[in-house]
Parts: sequence; C-alpha cells; structure tokens
Amino acid sequence: MSEPSPYALHGKGRRCVITRRALFSSSHRYYLPELSKDENYERFGPCSFTAGHGHNYQLIISMIGRLDDDGMVLNLSEVKHAIKSEVTSQLDFRLINEVWPEFDLNTKEGCLPTTEALVRVIWNRLSKHLPLVGIRLFEQPVLWADYLGNDMEAYLTIQTHFAAAHRLARPELSQQENESIYGKCARPHGHGHNYFVDVTVKGSVDDRTGMICDLSSLQSLVDELVVEPFDHTFLNKDISFFSKCVPTAENIALHIFDRLLTPIADLGVSLHKIRLQESPNNAAEVYAEMYKQQNIPGDSQNMSVV
Repeated sequence: MSEPSPYALHGKGRRCVITRRALFSSSHRYYLPELSKDENYERFGPCSFTAGHGHNYQLIISMIGRLDDDGMVLNLSEVKHAIKSEVTSQLDFRLINEVWPEFDLNTKEGCLPTTEALVRVIWNRLSKHLPLVGIRLFEQPVLWADYLGNDMEAYLTIQTHFAAAHRLARPELSQQENESIYGKCARPHGHGHNYFVDVTVKGSVDDRTGMICDLSSLQSLVDELVVEPFDHTFLNKDISFFSKCVPTAENIALHIFDRLLTPIADLGVSLHKIRLQESPNNAAEVYAEMYKQQNIPGDSQNMSVV
C-alpha cells in the first residue's frame, strides 16, 4: 500500500476565512405610511418618490471554518447555491419593499430596506446555511454597510475625497536631515495627492427606518468638516493644525478622526474608523478602539465619547 502524499492533508483542521462575492440589481423606496407625502419627502428626499430607485448591489460574504481533506473550508458550489437560492434569485430585478416580509411597512414589524437593514436581513437568512463571520453590502462604490451578527448593531461607511498638497518636514531639522527621514516628500515645494477618506460609523439599526443614522446629515457633516476645509489646499500653510504638525497620512487621519468624533456622536452613532488613502500604495487607519485600548492622550471631551 502506497504512502499518502505528504502534501495531501496540509492544512487539514486549520481555520481559515473565505469570501464569496455576489451581485444583484434591485430597487427600493423610502416611504413610511404613517407619514404624509410631504413629511416623507422632507425626511427622505427623492428616495421617497413613488417609483423608487435602484442600485447594482455587491455582496461580500465572509465565512469561517476548518479545512477538510480536500483543502477547502466549504464546497464553493454549495456556497453559490445557498447565496443564489436565499438571496440573489429572490432580490434580483425586484422592488425590495415587496419581496421580503421584513420590509412590509404595512406591518409594525416592517422597516425600510436601507443598506444597513438589508445586510442584517441577508445575514439572518444565510446564517442558517453558511458559517458566517461577516457580510458587507455595497449599495454604491462609495456607500456600504457591514454586519457581524451582533443583534441590531451595524456599520455604515461613506467614502469621499479631496485633493491637497503637503510637505513632510520638521522645522527644527535641516533639509538634509528631513530628506533622510522623509525622502522626496521633504522637497521644499511639496507635492499633492488625491486623498480618499472612508468614514465608518457604528450604531443600532432602527426598527422602523432601518437606519443607524441619517445618511444625509452624516454626509453633510463630512463635507463641512473635512472636504470643504481640506480640498485644494496646501495643508502645511492653509490648515492651521498642520503648521505645527507634520501632515503625514497618519497625522491627517488622526486629525480627521478628532474633528468628526464628537459631531458624529451628536447624530446618535459612534465613529468607528477613519481610513485615509493617500495613494494606491499608502493608507492610514484610525479605530475608536485604539483610544480605549491604548489610553492615548487626547481631547478629554472626545475621549469620553469613545
């Protein structure tokens, strides 16, 4: 009897996370029957229009398990079948409000099919068939929600951008010393980037509106406190904070985090993460949990919110 290949069972029993992407196109409408037409428009804007509006949704499903004899966590054919039968075949080219009972607003249990509510319902339907660890649902490339199975808690992310220039140099150092630390980024006349900013908030999904916060208010806040003051500036000269602080990606991300922390809390949600992408190769991320775990000194008012 021949010996088994030494590579055949490599990894068997070890845990691994796998992901699967799925796409569907659906429409939805934000309209609460207990409100008048004018009240719905005031609250939800064009999203309340009768015909609704549509999106090309992208669903990213993360699953966890141990590798079997075949080197797989799950059979992908079975994964594809579960996603199709439980989600995409039911939602594709449909009005979400009319498909699933969770979004039947004629019942008091129904809620609006927002991104954060929809990702939670998808989790509940798929968790019976797949060992889920997380689900991300993109409504647009710049708007997505995450759900990790924590009851009503969900995460909502908006992405925005601004263009700015900066120079990396410490004023107490010589040009040669700065170049030894920062390289080309220390050149006297600076350089520019198209910065992308992801703002992730965490909160409970409202039973009726399906929202963790008012999306329009969140977007306005980010525009007012980040995009408008930072866009088309030379950060070192035009943003007073960076006249004494080197505007590295890390420092910019931290400054944005500090500027948004309390105002976002005033919306009834928590700021979870700021991600600042400086270039395709470089990004910095700041998590609220970092302040809790490391007890990093900072503004006392901001610290109390985290």
